[in-house]
Amino acid sequence: MKGGLAKGGLAYTDAVAARAVQVFVGNPRGWKPSAGDPRQDAAFTAGCVERGVPSFIHTPFLVNVGSPSEATVEQSVATIAHNLARGAQLGCAGVVVHAGSAVGPDRYEAALRQLHERLLPLLTDLPDGGPRLLIEPTAGGGKSLAATVEELGPYFAALEHHPAVGVCFDTCHAWAAGHDLAVPGGMTATLDALVATVGTGRLGLVHANDSLDTCGSTRDRHTTIGAGSIGAAPFAELLAHPEVAGVPVVVETPSELDGSPSAGHARDIALLTALRDGTELAAAA
Repeated sequence: MKGGLAKGGLAYTDAVAARAVQVFVGNPRGWKPSAGDPRQDAAFTAGCVERGVPSFIHTPFLVNVGSPSEATVEQSVATIAHNLARGAQLGCAGVVVHAGSAVGPDRYEAALRQLHERLLPLLTDLPDGGPRLLIEPTAGGGKSLAATVEELGPYFAALEHHPAVGVCFDTCHAWAAGHDLAVPGGMTATLDALVATVGTGRLGLVHANDSLDTCGSTRDRHTTIGAGSIGAAPFAELLAHPEVAGVPVVVETPSELDGSPSAGHARDIALLTALRDGTELAAAA
């Protein structure tokens, strides 16, 4: 975050009228851990509490506990442990990690065993009251360990349905994985399937993103809400679902609009608020 967690992050939160915050606590495309700045950490935590804004950490994109590379698995587990510790320091509600991939052919069962053997002990050692580890299904393709919400079933079983494990539901990923969210009732059916697979209360965060691609494309290209192939109406359905009640929602859409570096996010947050309250749909009727 440019300017630091507190100086940059809280200023951006205010600029876009955010109601939840997701941050990286290091290079999102690297392994090197960052200890953070105690003064920035304290100010960020206090600022989130003051604003009533829950915070989340997203782990680096390299993390993959299902990898056939032992070096990657070791670095992934260490990175998750570090991010969970930083989340506890910052008072975060959750740490998001992509579900990962088995990478090679015929490695699905082996990758699930790795989750059990390498990740479950880390969860067992977590202190009470710390952030949950939120598994984010991916867009599919390759040897994804969980792309559709139903594929979270074996994933959660590998982690023995540990109480510290939750779900981060990304709308663009679900669409890319083949869930038709655009058809009336499609978003509701997908969320119903999520609850049926992992149980109620497991949804900890939503990534609200439209998509540049068709349903089932396995391509992860986010775009402004209402400007992509999902469209705006399904997001009203998302926000009306009982499992989403009280669950924070963040956008990972283009931030820039009309020359402003933050106007895109501000616009999408305002649109989601209007869809939640029904004012946007009423205006369109």
